[in-house]
Amino acid sequence: MPLSYEEIHEKIHSLQAQLEHEFDQLLSQKRADFKYQLRKRRVIFEKGIRDLHRKYKIGIWPYLKNSNPLYIITAPIIYGVIIPLVLLDIAIFIYQQICFRVYGIPIISRSNYIVIDRHHLSYLNGIEKFNCIYCGYGNGLIEYIREVFARTEQYWCPIKHARRANKTHPYVEKFVDYGDAENYKKKLNTLRKQLKNDDSKQSQK
Repeated sequence: MPLSYEEIHEKIHSLQAQLEHEFDQLLSQKRADFKYQLRKRRVIFEKGIRDLHRKYKIGIWPYLKNSNPLYIITAPIIYGVIIPLVLLDIAIFIYQQICFRVYGIPIISRSNYIVIDRHHLSYLNGIEKFNCIYCGYGNGLIEYIREVFARTEQYWCPIKHARRANKTHPYVEKFVDYGDAENYKKKLNTLRKQLKNDDSKQSQK
């Protein structure tokens, strides 16, 4: 007999928990394999590992010399996006600090989403390190903003869309069905209370 929608979701959540556990185990093994530890979010390599890494480092000039010229030409366009990203970061910080406190929604920690640590790798040159910082900031910021707006959506408009969107945030599962006028007002306050009491999303990714 086929599983119901609710049973499938319950099974998915159970598998997701198992996957998270296995990922943590795998990450611990990788840290041991590549000789590093995390101490208060700082990367600490074992003695001699940095010297080994430097042997694989390509200098900036050889790196640029062997790069596709189009990469260099398009670089200002890529890096130029940092300006709207920073402005957006500031705007979302102000937005969350004011609005979330008014609504009683738990404040989201930026540091749980924006992870910048790849610049510690000695086999990367200055350009590669900068690129990794840029990508870590940009992608982490988008995930952080997504979480802010996901919580905002649950507070103000927890209604599913008429058509399925691609890769929706997990809060959508609890939203009221599209067109369900009878239950919308009934569930709105419940969903708001759940959001105010839910600190589970604060865990670090």
